[in-house]
Amino acid sequence: MRKSKEVVESSKTEVQDSEEEHESSSSSSEDEEEIERELADVTFEELQKARSNGSHSVYQKHNEVKKGGRANKNRPMEASSKKPVGRFREVIQVPKKVVRDPRFESLCGSLDVDGFRKRYNFLYAEELPAEREELRKQLKKTNDPGVTKELKDRLSWIDKQLKYKSVKHTECAILAEHKKKEREAAKQGKQPFYLKKSEIRKRRLVNKYEELKASGKLEAYIENRRRRNAAKDRRYMPYRRPDNSE
Repeated sequence: MRKSKEVVESSKTEVQDSEEEHESSSSSSEDEEEIERELADVTFEELQKARSNGSHSVYQKHNEVKKGGRANKNRPMEASSKKPVGRFREVIQVPKKVVRDPRFESLCGSLDVDGFRKRYNFLYAEELPAEREELRKQLKKTNDPGVTKELKDRLSWIDKQLKYKSVKHTECAILAEHKKKEREAAKQGKQPFYLKKSEIRKRRLVNKYEELKASGKLEAYIENRRRRNAAKDRRYMPYRRPDNSE
């Protein structure tokens, strides 16, 4: 029994020794391979200097270069693989496009509203009304639903443009007249009074009322507005649910 126990213990110690030797040999071989890889880029002149001096400056210098920055400024910077790469990164440097907004750029000059209105007044006075009449003629001739929809959309857009132009023109005329009166009052030593948007809107409605009354279309306009308002109110009017008992 004692002999068998001694045999077992001796075999265990032999196995442990063999494993330790194998691990030490593998670690030493890995270290040697790592050193060979590190010394692969070292020049022959540096190796000769290290051999003559008997120092390990080449190996230390190589480690310092590996830890620090780049050996050559033209080489790309080495990045760590442990840090996650950003989703958006600049791979190639390209010149950035400078977007300029003419509304806020001094290079484009300032907007002259009166000059713009005078230069492009032909669009609202001639071009758009003529196009509207032509579209109405085409709308009467065609029966295609797709073409009809396109023509109606274009007509509604033209109507909105002409209506907006007339409203803006009326408001600008009211504001110009008010400024003219205020300049004359300021010459006499009075404080200037600036119109609010609500006041400009009120004056515009008064001018429209006077124009409709002078042309005799006031009653028709009021009746048309009344029908529109009634149609809007009818949309939101609640209806009684049908009684199941009946």
